[in-house]
Amino acid sequence: MKFTAEQIAGILEGEVIGNPLAEVSRLSKIEEGTDGSLTFLSNPKYQNFIYSTKASVTIVNTTFVAESPLSTTLIKVEDAYGAFSKILEFYNEVKHNKSGIEQPSVISENVTYGDNLYLGSFSYIGKNVTIGNNVKIYPNSFVGDNVEIGNNVIIFAGAKIYSESKIGNNCSIHSGAIIGADGFGFAPNEDGTYTKIPQIGNVILEDNVDIGAATTIDRATMGSTIIRKGVKLDNQIQIAHNVEIGENTVIAAQTGVAGSTKIGRNCMIGGQVGIAGHLSIGNNVRIQAQAGIGKNIKDDEIIQGSPAFNYSDFTKSYVHFKNLPKIVAELEELKKKINKQ
Repeated sequence: MKFTAEQIAGILEGEVIGNPLAEVSRLSKIEEGTDGSLTFLSNPKYQNFIYSTKASVTIVNTTFVAESPLSTTLIKVEDAYGAFSKILEFYNEVKHNKSGIEQPSVISENVTYGDNLYLGSFSYIGKNVTIGNNVKIYPNSFVGDNVEIGNNVIIFAGAKIYSESKIGNNCSIHSGAIIGADGFGFAPNEDGTYTKIPQIGNVILEDNVDIGAATTIDRATMGSTIIRKGVKLDNQIQIAHNVEIGENTVIAAQTGVAGSTKIGRNCMIGGQVGIAGHLSIGNNVRIQAQAGIGKNIKDDEIIQGSPAFNYSDFTKSYVHFKNLPKIVAELEELKKKINKQ
């Protein structure tokens, strides 16, 4: 789909400097711009690229003044970065503007769905499923029995939503994600074998939750594993049974959270963090990458290390960690001097 500089300026309430009929059909970085692409300039470090970019249209701040001739048409706005983000949002909406039920696909009995459903081919919808308006379910997806899906949800190709799960409004679930698989519950027997404990709970995703590709969220043994409003989970994260994650918490890739741990609101958790089970993590907590969490954490803490401890204590201690060989050598030298006396 093509848009003119004039049309884009209308969306952004900007001013065109150059050819208002310049057409674009794709987006690009300013240093990689080609004919027919739209780009932006907001960081002064990239300003030199505006004189060499081949992009047809460039969004700039109103304060920008060219020091040399330009081949690109400008759209001047108050905030170039924010305006480009708005264009990205618009582009995404256009790209995902699919509707209709493709074949082959399966819709089981007693399924209800709202307006503008898109169901990709080779997808399966189980019995008694409820689906809201403007839902996009891409090919090869699975939605189990008794699942509830709200409005404006996107389920990308190959995602699996197990039975009884509840998905709120405005959620995105990316490819390969699994919502509602059995929790890791096994009882040890005297002979060394294990008996599986039935996992009869479910998973609840509240509104505005994003789940990254290949992330797994286990169903509760009983009750619910709950992901609260606004939570953002990166790719390849493991959330175990009966975990609860508070509103607007964000977690980076390859983190694992063991069963029944409660994480508070507005937390930021780095990549490859390991969190033990049955813990309580407070609100506004910051956990640095690769930390190992084995005890409860109070509100507003910043921690690092494995086992993790206070961030400022860790950074002070690290100065000594890396100098340990030198410190040991100095101690040995002191011992020798003392022994000679």
